[in-house]
Amino acid sequence: MSLLESPSFETISSAIKSTAHPDGSYVLALTSLGNYYVSSASAPSNAIHLFDKSSLKCVQTLKGHQNATTTLRTVRGIGGSDRHMLLSAGKDGCVIAWDERSGAPTIQMTTSGRSRTVLSCDASHDGLTVAAGTDLQKEDAFILYWDPRKPAVPLRIHGSTHSDDITAVHFLKNSPSPTSGQILLSASTDGLVSTSNSAEDDEDEAVLNVGSWGCSISQAGWIRGSSANRVWAASDMETFSCWSNELDMLQNCDIRHPSVHSHGRTWVTDYMITCHNTKRSDSNLAVFVGSNEGDVALLSSSNVSDSSAPWTINSVWANGHTGVVRSVFWDENHEILVTGGEDSKISTWRCPISGQLSGFDKSARDESAMDMDSAILKRERDDEMDISESEPEGKKVKR
Repeated sequence: MSLLESPSFETISSAIKSTAHPDGSYVLALTSLGNYYVSSASAPSNAIHLFDKSSLKCVQTLKGHQNATTTLRTVRGIGGSDRHMLLSAGKDGCVIAWDERSGAPTIQMTTSGRSRTVLSCDASHDGLTVAAGTDLQKEDAFILYWDPRKPAVPLRIHGSTHSDDITAVHFLKNSPSPTSGQILLSASTDGLVSTSNSAEDDEDEAVLNVGSWGCSISQAGWIRGSSANRVWAASDMETFSCWSNELDMLQNCDIRHPSVHSHGRTWVTDYMITCHNTKRSDSNLAVFVGSNEGDVALLSSSNVSDSSAPWTINSVWANGHTGVVRSVFWDENHEILVTGGEDSKISTWRCPISGQLSGFDKSARDESAMDMDSAILKRERDDEMDISESEPEGKKVKR
């Protein structure tokens, strides 16, 4: 992996605003809901905090899960609702859709029989299916599916797709047909990335494609492009891979080794934070990485499917955190980057879209700015957001 400096490279060393979890807990995940940025806190708090976007003041706290929140994301239309909702999963075996207005769960889905840790969750684009991945207990790790209108018992349980902790599940969003909207991506510490038909009861028939990386996978997600949907994955060893929609590996690289000397400083990646889909660039994938000193950088490639294509470092956000940054959320609509770390801090940063990614289309930005008040387009942009997820509670970031 070769790393080049973007012609518009910039180091941003001053946050707009900063705050902290009131209990001093790690910031495990960040997302956005209406006028709020939302974070999940590590144990023993396990709370979900809502911060006003303008002031960054904590305006509400949800109780969260009884035993460690493992995933937090924003989804639309669960159970036929038109509202965006917070969806979370936890070690207490529950997947919860929250009503931030009342501060209480709207829908609570539980694992059947013996309670088991839920590590990942997502809702389909139509909101009528919720999927979750569990940890490994004895010899089983399950993908659970619920109809959120009947949350008491899972619709179906698939137990042979993966043989270890299921660390990521993501529905294919904004798909061209109802059937493709049923496709679920899953990834596991067994080294497999899989796609399944979530509407198929027979698990042997449900699995569509399987790719084997041969290393423990900590994160994965869709790369949504204009021509084809691809898949990215990250390992516990801080390596990055890209896969075709048939799950053939297109790229496999170590993101830690490359360094670049720029403007009197040298950037060295210590760990990967997450990836973010963006419509603002031809590459359509922003890769956020961190340093052990608490700085964050944005990397991109002109073609993530091509292992020979160089990677570009576009921006560095420095001096905002001490230690590992656990989560980032790119609020493209407001050109803000939100970061959260093990130092309990949450910071907002200037993140101008122009020049941030190779392949940036200025006309697309101008068009989006003119249409910023369109409710329909805003909903589409919200639906396309790849919401940051937390790592399972207690899992250590590789140094």
